[in-house]
Order: sequence, then structure tokens, then C-alpha cells
Amino acid sequence: MRGLFTPITKIRRQVFTEVAHHAYERDLEHADYSYFYESAYRIIPGEVAQYRDSVFKERAIIRERIRLTLGLPLRPADAHQNFTEGMVDIAVAEKRLAKPLVSVIPFACEACPTDHFKVTDNCRKCLAHPCTSVCPVNAVSIGKTRAIIDHDKCIKCGRCQTACPYHAIVRTGRPCAEACGAHAIDSDELGRAKINQDKCVACGMCIVSCPFAAITDKSEIYQVVTAIRLGYRVYAAIAPSFVGQFGPLATPGKVVAGLKKLGFADVIEVGVGADIGTVMEAEEFLEKVPGELDFLGTSCCPAWESFARATQPTLAPCISGSSTPMVATAHTLKAQDPQSKVVFIGPCIAKKLEALEEEVLPFVDFVLTYEELMGMFSARSVDLAGLTEEPFRYQASRDGRSYAVAGGVAAAIKNCIAELDPTREVPVQKADSLNDCRKMLALAKAGKTNGYLLEGMACPGGCVGGPGTLMPIPKAGQAVNQFASQSPYQTSLANESILPGPSAG
Repeated sequence: MRGLFTPITKIRRQVFTEVAHHAYERDLEHADYSYFYESAYRIIPGEVAQYRDSVFKERAIIRERIRLTLGLPLRPADAHQNFTEGMVDIAVAEKRLAKPLVSVIPFACEACPTDHFKVTDNCRKCLAHPCTSVCPVNAVSIGKTRAIIDHDKCIKCGRCQTACPYHAIVRTGRPCAEACGAHAIDSDELGRAKINQDKCVACGMCIVSCPFAAITDKSEIYQVVTAIRLGYRVYAAIAPSFVGQFGPLATPGKVVAGLKKLGFADVIEVGVGADIGTVMEAEEFLEKVPGELDFLGTSCCPAWESFARATQPTLAPCISGSSTPMVATAHTLKAQDPQSKVVFIGPCIAKKLEALEEEVLPFVDFVLTYEELMGMFSARSVDLAGLTEEPFRYQASRDGRSYAVAGGVAAAIKNCIAELDPTREVPVQKADSLNDCRKMLALAKAGKTNGYLLEGMACPGGCVGGPGTLMPIPKAGQAVNQFASQSPYQTSLANESILPGPSAG
């Protein structure tokens, strides 16, 4: 649903704006959290339900979304817990996120069927009725007006659907489960969606696929604003996919100016960290493939990396140990200003999970999505289109900026290898969904990708298709490519902005 302004988009932005507004306006010494009780009435006014069967249910869901946006856990549905419980503890300039990051709000879930074949009105009750002939368990019969499927017998083989000449049989599934390439969506005792946290890699595809807005993630808006207001030097490290995300008039320079209006001390392109990572992985490939490793998998997407290591643990050594662009950028900023706070801003929820890793915690203080940042702009009434452009202090190369688009990571590394060793041939394979990543890993397991560079991305189209993005994927890709072409540096090795970065690992 990315790029479409739906009621879900509206609700999410309203919640983010409410949280950001309170964070900016509250008394730092004596905050009044009753503001958030009133938020539910501002978002859902009146007595008539707008989206569900009850206005009270709508407000209850809004309250849970507010808690998650504050970084707090869901309250139990079967026991009383005060709405404001824990809010005092999150009003700090330090990380407060804890797993799980992605949660299903139980009473917002409509318990969609997990896998279901249905006969539609298009059924002509034809004389041939091949649907009954092909069913191996006799689950299909002809009723008074149409074919009938006995769901107690149905084994969901799909033969009836394929055989029907009128395409009258459709297969429907739970949207969140179908979008989850990690197969992490289970059901609770009431048939509602439930996330298996042992499998979840926080790719966020379930969030953007649920048409009932029943799934959401925790946020760090409140802590970021608190750090700014307490006087910390807070740096915004913005991912390459940011171009165009805030409207056609919000040029990169205006986004930089807007971030400074919010109180950020400076803004740096994470594409610079991508350039650092490109050089590291190119050198790693030349050094280890095919001698030590059968292939090298890129490390830039944490959801892909976690998925690969979990589903094919024997292949884990072949996934690069280089720092991701986020970490490389944060490491550079912390080396220059150890007392600063670094906020990664991007399209990705999995980055929030990565930022909880022990080796990353010292460098990345907070993670925000573009959607969350939009809530901050809204809360402060920042009109990006009306601002004067401000330049980036460091500029990423064309290849570093292209990390945002599927195929861009592998292309950057391949270009770097070509400069380091022009004689080296680098075959490449890429996948830009976890389902496709699963297939690519199966090929790797079978030895079909030996000597290859494998690029894995959890989101369709690459980072421009992340769950925290705001615009259609094709349009976002075009904007990124145009911005990349404007860089004064073509390849990562040519980038004079690269400063000493972190070591591999």
C-alpha cells in the first residue's frame, strides 16, 4: 500500500504527530501524560465510528498504537493495566526499545482466514464441472446455484482453481502471512494473527500488508526529541532512499534544512557509509572468494542477513561480516564527536533490531523511519517546500547512493572490484524479497552460486520498498537514480568524503 494515502496512512501519521508534539512541548521536569488520553479523542472525534464497529474500540486501538510509538509494550487484553504505565521511564534521551519490536494488536486483528478457497459468483454451474473431477479428496460438489467446497475435506491443493474455465474459484489468504517471507505469522487461540518472534526478522512487510492496521512497531520519536531538547548534539544519518519521500518539492537540500529545523545538529548521507562498506566487501570478496568462501553475501540489509543466518546456518560464514552502511556512518560520526547522539533515518524497521545488537549499541543511538520523521515535521509545522536548501557536509558517490535500489549494492561492489582488480570476473545474483532470498539460498546450498556475489534484500525493489517509505516503489527508484547521477563521485573508491571507518566484524 506504499504510495497510497489510505485511512491507515492517516492514522499512523496522526499518532506519530501526537507523540512528537508532546515530546517537543512537554515540561521536561513535570510532564503531563494525560495529553495522550486526549489524543485518542483528537484522532477519533465524535460518537460515530469511522473505521470499525465501535468508536470505543477505535480509540482503544489508538491508545495501544500510542504506547508502541512511545516505545512501550502492548498492555494485556485480559487484565487491567493503566494506559500511562511506564511513560515516565521512556521520557529519556537513551534507548528504551526492547524486543519484540513488531506486534499484533489482538483486538484490531480481524482473524482473516489463513488459506482459503472460495467459489465466487462467476461460477456458471457448468455441465463439465471439471472442479469436481480433479479434486483428489472429493471436497467439491455442485450445489443449487454454484459449486460448493467442503472446507473440512479440502487439502488446498489448488487443482479446482486451475481447472475452472471461468476462473470462478479464488484462493485467499491472510495478507500479513502471505507477505511474510520468514513464515513468522502464526495464529492465536482465537484465530487472530500472532507473530512467531523466533522467526521474525522485523522486515515489516506484515505491517504494510495488513489492511486493518492491526500490526505495528515500536518507535523512538519520543527519545530522539528528548535528546534534542536536553541539548545533546544529535546527528541525523539519512539513508539513500530518502530522495523524494517527502514530496516532489522537498529536494535533498530542503530535507537537510528541515532536519536542522527539528533541532538536529547536522545531517550526513548514509551513502557515505555505503561507500565505506563497498570498499570493505570488495576487498573481502577478492581475498576470500573462492578460496575460503564459496560465495559472498552482502551485509547491508539486516533482515536478509538475519534470515540467511537463521534458515541456512551452514552458509552463515559466507555472509559478509562488514559493517552495514548505517553502522559505518555512525562509527564515523562517533569518532569525530564521541559525546554526540546518532539517529539513523531510513525506510527500515529491521534497522531498529540491528541497533539493539551489542556491537552496534555504542554507535547507533536511535532509529527512525521516514514515516515517523514525517510525524515530527507535522508536529513542528515544518514546510519543507518553503525552506532554503542546505548542502550535505559529506557527499556519497553515485554507487553509494544507488544502494537504495535493488541491484545497487552488488553493482557498487562489482564496480569497486573492477577498479581493484580489472582481471576479476564477478558473477552476481540478487533477490529483493525474503521469498526470493529463500530460493537464492537454496541455490547456494546446492552449490549453484559458487564464486558469486549474492545481494539479498528483504523488501521489493530494495530499500525504496521498505515499510517506512512514503511513495510508490518505481517512482522512488527513479528519484534515487536521478540523485545518484548528480554525485561528483562515480564509484566508492573515488569518493574523497570517505573517512576512516570501522573494521570488519
